[in-house]
Amino acid sequence: MTGTDQRFAELRRLIGENDGAIVEAVNVRLRLVDELWQLKAERGDARLDQEREQRLRDELRAANEGPLSQDGLDRLVGELLELTKRELGAKD
Repeated sequence: MTGTDQRFAELRRLIGENDGAIVEAVNVRLRLVDELWQLKAERGDARLDQEREQRLRDELRAANEGPLSQDGLDRLVGELLELTKRELGAKD
């Protein structure tokens, strides 16, 4: 195997590991949000908080050092929030 072939295989392995870490992070997020929503229900609070979602977007924009574009980040966060609502069955 050439050096290029080795690097190719290494990059694929690293990408696969990273993708697995992303899936695990999403699963952790779902469990945390589920617990938060249970606490909100006990307190009588609404599940969804548009102001909190906006703060999250702002914090992630400030933390993003690229190469993910701001547009890409906005789309990623939007999909993550929608996925969370779909998976956990948000009603409001």
